[in-house]
Amino acid sequence: MNKIPDSQILVIFGASGDLTHRKLIPSLFERKLLPEKFLIVGVARTRQNTEEFRKSLYESMLQSGKTSATDNPHLTDFLRCVYYIVCDTTRSEAYGPLFAEIEQLRNAAGIDDNILFYLATPPIMYPVIPAFIREQHQNSSSRGWRRIIIEKPYGSNEAEARALDHLLCSIFPEREIYRIDHFLGKETVQNILVLRFANSIWEPLWNRNYIDHIEITATETLGVEQRGSYYDSAGALRDMVQSHLIQIMAFIAMEPPATFEPEAIRDEISKVFRSLRPLSPDDIARNTLRGQYSAGTIDGQKVPGYRDEPHIDPQSTTETFVALKLYIDNWRWAGVPVFIYTGKRLAEKRSEVVIHFRNTPRTFFPGQCCGNSCNQLVITLQPDESIRLRFGLKQPGTNFEVSQVSMDFFYKSLIETRLPGAYERLLLDAMRGDALLYSRSDALELSWHFLAPLLESWERDGDEGLITYPAGSKLPREVVDRIHAQPYLLNESVCCLCNSRHS
Repeated sequence: MNKIPDSQILVIFGASGDLTHRKLIPSLFERKLLPEKFLIVGVARTRQNTEEFRKSLYESMLQSGKTSATDNPHLTDFLRCVYYIVCDTTRSEAYGPLFAEIEQLRNAAGIDDNILFYLATPPIMYPVIPAFIREQHQNSSSRGWRRIIIEKPYGSNEAEARALDHLLCSIFPEREIYRIDHFLGKETVQNILVLRFANSIWEPLWNRNYIDHIEITATETLGVEQRGSYYDSAGALRDMVQSHLIQIMAFIAMEPPATFEPEAIRDEISKVFRSLRPLSPDDIARNTLRGQYSAGTIDGQKVPGYRDEPHIDPQSTTETFVALKLYIDNWRWAGVPVFIYTGKRLAEKRSEVVIHFRNTPRTFFPGQCCGNSCNQLVITLQPDESIRLRFGLKQPGTNFEVSQVSMDFFYKSLIETRLPGAYERLLLDAMRGDALLYSRSDALELSWHFLAPLLESWERDGDEGLITYPAGSKLPREVVDRIHAQPYLLNESVCCLCNSRHS
C-alpha cells in the first residue's frame, strides 16, 4: 500500500482556481511518497508566468496555515517542481502548443511518459477538455500511461451522467478514469472497511437479525457561501446524497470481497446499488422529505435565508435539507431501513454513521432503555473522528439500576499520528493507479438511476412539499413525524433536530 508512484507529470486544468490553492497543492506538499522525478503543470487562461504562479501558491499556503515559517525552505524546494502554462482550454488549436511545452518539460526532467490529468474546472469543461486531449492523441501512450481525475458533479441527472460517462469511456479506458469523492478519502470512512473485515466480532451481527436500522448523517452550520450559482442548480440531494452519502452507505452494506483488491471491492459496492429498492411514488411521499433554510441565528449571528443568499433565485425551490429512508433488498439487509440526513445551516456540523442494534426481547431492569435502540456503534467522520460503542451497565448501588455508557476511541488519542487530508490519500492513489476509493462507471450510473424518480418528482412538484426551517435549528420536526415514524428514537446526536425528544 506504500508503493511509490511511477515518475510522472500531474497536469491540473483550471489551476488558477481555488481548489488548486486550497486543496491540491497543499495535499501534494504534505505527502512523503511522491516520486523522485515529478512535475506539476498548472494550466489555465489567467495571464501569469510560472514564477507568479509559484508565488501565489506560496502565499496561499502561508495564509492558510498549511505550512509554517520553519517549513518555508521545504515549500520553496517543493514549488520548484511546479510550472504554469497559459492556455485557452476552450480552443482546439491551443492544445498543440500546450502538449509541446509539456513534452519539453518532461524530457528536460527525465520523466517517463506518464501523465495524470486533473480537471479542476467548471463541469461544463468536463466533456470539452478530454475530447481535445484525444484530438492531440494524448489520451494514451505506448511508452507509459494516461489517467484522468474528474471532480464532481458528474452530470445533474441520470441522462447527463450517463452521457458524460459514455464520452469519457470512449476516450480513456475505465481503469484510467478516477471519479473523485473526497468523502471516501477521509481516514474514518476507510476505517469502515477495516472495522468490518479485520474484526470477527462484527460479522455475525452485521445483518438483519441483529441490526434494527442504520443512520447516515452529514449536517453543517454553513450556508452556500460563495457557491450559490452552483448550489442552486444542484441542491442537497445531488451535492451530498448522490455524491457522498450513498457511497458511505455502500461501504457499510457491502458483502466481504473475495480479495482486498480495488475491482473486487468495487464489484461489491455495485451489488449494493443494484439491490436498492426502487422509489415508487408512495415511497417518495412517505419516506422522503426536503427542506430549505430560512433566516435564523448561527453561533449568535443572524444569517439570511437561502433565497436571500447571493446568486440564489428569490423563488428557488432548491432543497438545502434532505431526509431519506431507503431499503436494500438483499439477503443480508432485507427489512432494515437506512436513514440518510443532510442539511445546511443546522445547529451542528457533524458527519457520522450510527448502527442501531436490535433491542433485547424483554426489559428486566429499571433504567433499561426500551422502545428504541440501546446498543449503538457510532462512527464519527467529523469533527471529532471517533468510534464509539454504546450499551447499558449497572449503576453502583444496591439496585439493578441501568445507565447507558460508551466505550470510545478517538483518533486524536494517537498522539504521534497526523490524520491525512482526504485529497492527500486520493491524489496519491491515482498517481499509483489504485482506484479502490474512486467510483466506477456502473456504480455511478446505478446511483443516479436510483435517485432519478426522486429528482423528477421534486422538480415537478416545485414548492409543494418543500418545508422551511430556521437557520440554526436542529432537524425539522417533520423528520420525526413522517420519515422516522418508528417505535424507537433516533440517535440523540441526530434526532435532537426538533429541539425535543420524541417517542
